Amino acid sequence: MNLTDRLNVARGYSPAPGKDFRSTPEHTTAAINSPDVLVESSIGTALSALKQRAGEALFERMGARLTDPNISEEDLRKAAKDELSQVIDEEQVPLTPEERRRLIREIGDDVLGLGPLQRYLDDDSVTEIMVNKPDQIYIERGGQLTLSGSRFATEDHLRRVIERIVSKVGRRIDESSPMVDARLADGSRVNAIIPPLAVSGPSLTIRKFSRVPLTVHDLARYGTMTPDMAILLDACVRARLNILVTGGTGTGKTTLLNVLSGFLPPEDRIVTIEDAVELQLQQQHVVRLESRPSNIEGRGEVSIRDLLRNTLRMRPDRIVVGEVRGGEALDMLQAMNTGHDGSLSTVHANSPRDAVARLETLVLMAGMDLPLRAVREQIASALNVIVHLTRLRDGTRRITHITEVQGMEGDVVTLQDAFVFDYSAGVDSTGTFLGKPIATGVRPRFVDHFADIGITIPSHIFDTPAPIGGRK
Repeated sequence: MNLTDRLNVARGYSPAPGKDFRSTPEHTTAAINSPDVLVESSIGTALSALKQRAGEALFERMGARLTDPNISEEDLRKAAKDELSQVIDEEQVPLTPEERRRLIREIGDDVLGLGPLQRYLDDDSVTEIMVNKPDQIYIERGGQLTLSGSRFATEDHLRRVIERIVSKVGRRIDESSPMVDARLADGSRVNAIIPPLAVSGPSLTIRKFSRVPLTVHDLARYGTMTPDMAILLDACVRARLNILVTGGTGTGKTTLLNVLSGFLPPEDRIVTIEDAVELQLQQQHVVRLESRPSNIEGRGEVSIRDLLRNTLRMRPDRIVVGEVRGGEALDMLQAMNTGHDGSLSTVHANSPRDAVARLETLVLMAGMDLPLRAVREQIASALNVIVHLTRLRDGTRRITHITEVQGMEGDVVTLQDAFVFDYSAGVDSTGTFLGKPIATGVRPRFVDHFADIGITIPSHIFDTPAPIGGRK
């Protein structure tokens, strides 16, 4: 067995009996020259050419109606379907009823929807869509990435889809502003970047959100958290502790922030601040604010920091910042330290300790010449709890730390874990982690505050689980 075969075996691949991992030239050639493959390829090419011609004709016929805001989506789809039927009739290409329906649906998706991406947007099992270039579309299902069989016809086709997305939320993308964050009508997050920054052609990333917001029961069922952790976090929110959710990209920070916001009392006035609106709060007394980029002249930008300052004049009971990524960290910490307790936010970090260090860096980005000790004192005084999420190798998202910020010892912000993930349980034969978050046995200091304000939680949730088999 050569080195390539050994590497493939190590990665879990195995060849069929009597075969190696390499395809012989004669097998490949025979497969390509198979009559069935040649006929299928010829039919597919003909339909693809017809689809392209019909799509271009539909664009020419409908013209400005495609972007007319006075035409409803339903009327636009009906008009496009009628025009498209005429276009196909004029082509005089014999099609079966199924081929005709499929062609109309696919061209309708191209013109009014998001082309080859529409089927994945309609598929609830797909959680993320990544377009690296027009002919390379990856999707995420169950935390695993796979290369889809879909593709855009041309680079211009992909570019039109991107422009359709960003224009609906008042954003723009062009050579002078070649990258943009936007959102779809269902709240899904979109990031697009085009040449000259994207060398291989326009790139598009869509992170979908569940049509029905996940609840704390869902996260407990998926193993993201345990019921004991849910009880503790519910008490922390009701006790108006300041909570920071941390984790890497795609770990589920926004999802957990949504769940935590569900613990907020309905009578509280809540103000949310985001770059692109993603939070789905169910309370009634909510004000949602969204930042705005600069216009084509470089003016009119409204940053997260501007919105945060304005929020302090809006008499908020709770402030929820979608993500802290710049100088607004200083304003957020000051708000937490000046009576706006019970605030929630997220930040990118690899661990609770890294989150503290990252907050220090973000505060310094505010342009204030503050001594490092003063920054750390602000952090230690403002934050009460850090909840850290990790995306494990098996694709699952787990809360790996619930950490109390206890204060300062010398020049160091002291942290104490209340729950940590048990990696020692190992993995099963499929590579799935067997561990779960467990209590460290240390009772957080803020539990005394719970008792002072009449919030009770079972004391046993901080007990360390008994070792398996009674071993110590």
